[in-house]
Amino acid sequence: MSDSVSSAERGAGDRPALRRLTGMSGQQFAQEHWGERPLVTRSAGGVDDLFSAEAVDELIAGRGLRTPFARMAVEGEVLAPSLFTSSGGIGAEVNDQLDSAKILAQIAAGATLVLQGLHRTWEPIAAFTRDLVRDLGHPAQVNAYITPASSRGFDPHYDTHDVFVLQIAGSKRWTIHEPVHPHPLADQPWTDHRDAVATAAQRPPHLDQVFEPGDVLYLPRGWLHSAVAQGGTSIHLTIGLRATTRHDLLTTLLARAGEDPELRRSLALGVDFTDPTSLVEDLAATVTAAHALLEEAQPEQLAPQMHRAHAAATRPAPVRPLATIDAIAALTGDQLLTWRTGLDERIEEDEQNIRLRLRTTTLTLPAEAAPAVRALRAAPCRAGELPGLDAESSLVIARRLLREGVVVPT
Repeated sequence: MSDSVSSAERGAGDRPALRRLTGMSGQQFAQEHWGERPLVTRSAGGVDDLFSAEAVDELIAGRGLRTPFARMAVEGEVLAPSLFTSSGGIGAEVNDQLDSAKILAQIAAGATLVLQGLHRTWEPIAAFTRDLVRDLGHPAQVNAYITPASSRGFDPHYDTHDVFVLQIAGSKRWTIHEPVHPHPLADQPWTDHRDAVATAAQRPPHLDQVFEPGDVLYLPRGWLHSAVAQGGTSIHLTIGLRATTRHDLLTTLLARAGEDPELRRSLALGVDFTDPTSLVEDLAATVTAAHALLEEAQPEQLAPQMHRAHAAATRPAPVRPLATIDAIAALTGDQLLTWRTGLDERIEEDEQNIRLRLRTTTLTLPAEAAPAVRALRAAPCRAGELPGLDAESSLVIARRLLREGVVVPT
């Protein structure tokens, strides 16, 4: 049986978003559960600050969402989009906008609605996800599952990503079985092991529990699961964690093989792939060169590539263009500014300049602005009181950083 913690054990501490989901410090969660063992966290606390039934209705009826931000399924069978979408009407020129009446009919008939990508469409979840990504160091996405009473959305299966399941409304019974293929990669779906999954699902479960609002389940990738809504409509969030793996690290390392002239050599002339013995010499030379590549690998060689991959899978907090333009025009020395959450930047300094290398551009400022930049990265600052600058210069730098989306008004 998995561990369980109560809401009384929660509280402030390191990695606050992770602590909210687990009731544990990051170190304890890493040692006892991360990637290995499920965790059930019971809570009497509210979840309305993240999501609610009202939020579901707002997204369906008031936001004009299109596929693929939604899908529907009945007993594991995914419905054709035409069964829950329709034309946007005059001026929209789209044919796959969510149709609230069709969705009502499908849910009433027992279908599960999946609202996908909530970390892009619902700001409370987007903000929480950014905090969680910062806590974990791995990219995350969020879906909501809305399931009528006594309905099962999907058959027993495993995911190729870790998940936190947060029950929002109603109740749901989760049945969990141990993996048949531990730590699956993204290209190793459960359907590759369909028979083994079906067999394992007939055995006594590792966990069989009903989750109420505020309860959280952590499930490492590969663990088999299915869920059935109990009384009333169930709503839960699934926070999917696209964990960066040792396989990713090895793949990044092997990408450096092209730098070795021995590994760039052609195979023997006349190589015959139907005769394994024709590969003996080339394979031995390849193994020797690859062994040297592995032995000489250093973290500082791989970290930049790993960082770029992580940055490509995440997004910084959005800026509000019109509000920012107004803030620039009305900027006073008392205005508090804060560094944009999730901004991916690299800072370089020399005697003349400080350069902020962002995802798509490089911002160059005079060296005198370096203390101001470092201060803003550390904590909110007043626009007219940036360290190392007089009041007028401070406002000039503040306006530039606002315009480039590096800082935002607090």
